[in-house]
Amino acid sequence: MIDILSAAYGAAAAWRRRWYARDPSRPRRLRRPVVSVGNLRVGGTGKTPMVEYIARRLLERGEHPAILTRGYARREPRDGVTVVSDGTALRADLAAAGDEPLMLARALPGVAVLVSADRYLSGCLAERRLGATVHILDDGFQHLDLARDVDLLIASEDDLEDRPLPAGRLREGLAAAHVADAALVTAGYDTAADRIGRALGVSTVFRVTRAIGAPRMIAGARDSVVVPPGARVFVVTGIARPERFVADITSAGWELAGVMEFRDHHPYDDRDVARITAAGRAAASAIVLTTEKDAVRLAVCTLGDLPIAAVPLVIGVEPADAFRGWLIAKLAAHSAPRTQPGTRHPAPGTRHPDQ
Repeated sequence: MIDILSAAYGAAAAWRRRWYARDPSRPRRLRRPVVSVGNLRVGGTGKTPMVEYIARRLLERGEHPAILTRGYARREPRDGVTVVSDGTALRADLAAAGDEPLMLARALPGVAVLVSADRYLSGCLAERRLGATVHILDDGFQHLDLARDVDLLIASEDDLEDRPLPAGRLREGLAAAHVADAALVTAGYDTAADRIGRALGVSTVFRVTRAIGAPRMIAGARDSVVVPPGARVFVVTGIARPERFVADITSAGWELAGVMEFRDHHPYDDRDVARITAAGRAAASAIVLTTEKDAVRLAVCTLGDLPIAAVPLVIGVEPADAFRGWLIAKLAAHSAPRTQPGTRHPAPGTRHPDQ
């Protein structure tokens, strides 16, 4: 039965993509160019750090980027658009923004971050009121309702062996990958990245690098803290693929005293902090380490004397100069504001595939 459901899910996703492709007027188009960052797999592929990386590259070019995101798992979703950051200051809290949008807003002064299920509406607001010159569509590969000028697909070798939901973790079949303008492949070396790109049918391939930065305390001024190699650390995660973070911690040379896992986007409370504190002490750990995404949710709790620090994930794209030049060239072709913002509606009697 699960194989049948997986085949049906993949077929429905393929039909939806064809529905949009048959009529180029179906996706709504913003006046400013859109860079989409997405993937095939559900959760835990590094989309948010990649969005941050691209936003920084655009800032360096003098652009005014706006990040358009859905704000999944917000505790207090609002109708319309929530402006998490207008590029100068934070305008929403964790409950209204969601963890990943708030994390991006804090990390990226000068970048507008907007949350809405309707990313076209967010983009219009960003252009008209916040001076956006380019948009970054977060988790956008399947968000076909919004036209994009650059379509980036984050991928890894794991994707090649996976299947559509519910039998696997893919949102759509591997055949969908070929529409991407470039594959950003997590791999240890260039030839492996190229091989994965060819298997996905994408001719332009860049390699994604991963590293972790210095831990920063969650409480107070969020100062950096030195955690010497060999120190016993207790790890806490509430993310989609915790095993990757745990592997990063052990690769850094720290001794893993224990791990406590929560579900992705878990809303931490003071009872959770008490459990974490007790477990960390019982394991004789020197410090508790967590992800930056978890840190956003833990920071609203009363931490007391819990020594807890966030370990940042540092993303890179190689070759860096080639990627930067390629992206700039792609955007240059679409940099002039379009005279017709373009709102489209399906023909009378046509049922929208999301309904």
